[in-house]
Amino acid sequence: MSQSILKFNYEQNHNDDDFFASKSNIHILDFLNKWPKWEKNFYNISGENFSGKTHLINIFLKKFKGIKLEANLLNDNNLKDIKIYQNIVLENLDENINEKLVYTLFNLIEQDNKYLIVTSAIPIVNIKFNLADLRSRAKYFLLNSIEKPDDELMFALIIKNLSDRQISLDKKLINFVVKRIDRSYSKIFDFIYKIDELSLKKKKSIDLKIIKEVLEYN
Repeated sequence: MSQSILKFNYEQNHNDDDFFASKSNIHILDFLNKWPKWEKNFYNISGENFSGKTHLINIFLKKFKGIKLEANLLNDNNLKDIKIYQNIVLENLDENINEKLVYTLFNLIEQDNKYLIVTSAIPIVNIKFNLADLRSRAKYFLLNSIEKPDDELMFALIIKNLSDRQISLDKKLINFVVKRIDRSYSKIFDFIYKIDELSLKKKKSIDLKIIKEVLEYN
């Protein structure tokens, strides 16, 4: 009889004390900390899933206050909600949005001299909007991308993702993984998920054999 695995939705920590600054992301953290002394009021942070965009945003909002909206859930009420805030964050912008509503949001922010931070998987200027005015508006943004993780950040991310699952691992094993896994935030997250799942399935703690098995198919 095959054994079923209970799948838990592990909550990721986004506390500022838990954020690891490295060459991959320090330029964005430094820029956010310079608020409101920005060259423009429109700022775009791009990076792949699990690269830390939301973590950076949470640190910013804790320090400078503001409101966070989800791009594909944007509605007319949100346009009223932003009135009392100086900083507006629009998360996970892509093509699956109400373009006219997003364009209206951008105009309101400019009109009231507010600040907007948009997060996206790719730079906003590369998103294929249908609305010409929105494509034009995207060119107004200051752009910063979270770079691929260096070894130091990969090590820290593996420890963090293990810690979120209450798992500890020998540093030698973590270094073994760092040298062999793809330099990708999503690959790291996926790898941790798989070794955790496999250890539960085999009813044994994570060891080199489990790590090698997952790396082979990751």
